[in-house]
Amino acid sequence: MPISHVQIFSIPVADQDRARDFYVNILGFELMEDEAMGPDMRWVQVRPVGATTSITLVTWFPTMPAGSLKGTLCATSSLEADIADLRGKGVAIGDIESAPWGRFVTFDDPDGNGIILQETSPDHR
Repeated sequence: MPISHVQIFSIPVADQDRARDFYVNILGFELMEDEAMGPDMRWVQVRPVGATTSITLVTWFPTMPAGSLKGTLCATSSLEADIADLRGKGVAIGDIESAPWGRFVTFDDPDGNGIILQETSPDHR
């Protein structure tokens, strides 16, 4: 049975409201769900608009402390415009780096989870 795609992955956060606001209001993701899962848990699910893979912003995995996830790669076709937009919203972003597959920048969410914003070269798509 072949795996067809990644449906959901989790990002560990300390404050689900703050994380939800960052991913929705700063990165422009859509909020799919924000529901109670019992007395002490919430299911907060976001995704880039139109994407099939979504993200849960979690607080309940003891082996995943807030800020411990690195390397979440977000694709863009307009790196400079997205950098300008994010910087305008107060996000600290590194300088553009080049690699054989394209150009990218790195930044962190409010908990320190590392995000890569990448514009892939046309010959590597």
